[in-house]
Amino acid sequence: MNDFEWRRRLRDLGQPHAPGRDLWAGIEQAIGVDRPAAPGGRTPARATWFFAAGLAAVTVLAIGLARLQPAPTPTTPDIAASSRWKPEDPRLAGAAIELGAAQIELRQAIAQAPDSSALQRLLERTEQQQSRLRQLGHDAG
Repeated sequence: MNDFEWRRRLRDLGQPHAPGRDLWAGIEQAIGVDRPAAPGGRTPARATWFFAAGLAAVTVLAIGLARLQPAPTPTTPDIAASSRWKPEDPRLAGAAIELGAAQIELRQAIAQAPDSSALQRLLERTEQQQSRLRQLGHDAG
């Protein structure tokens, strides 16, 4: 076989070929599949019921997982809006926002671990810093 013959055969491999006989009957027999005869080409009622039950189970699972997600944490604009004290001095405003955000995050962490003395100490320290910041704002104003 020469090079020309090899190339021709390779080109023929890329073309579709119809099998010489029906292969499906042999495949069914080899794997032992008994297909139920459904009138009108419809799926059997049992398969439809399993599909509906599976769809309902996936829906219930998705709803359950959606309820387990934690509440979104507040963003900086939310923290600034919820802060009661807003200093007039712009140099203190950024620190007030940061301390407010720290208090919110610490309270969320304490809600998850209420027995943590370290979190309690951090919250107290943050409240003291906020008190000092308010005093600075009062003295500056």
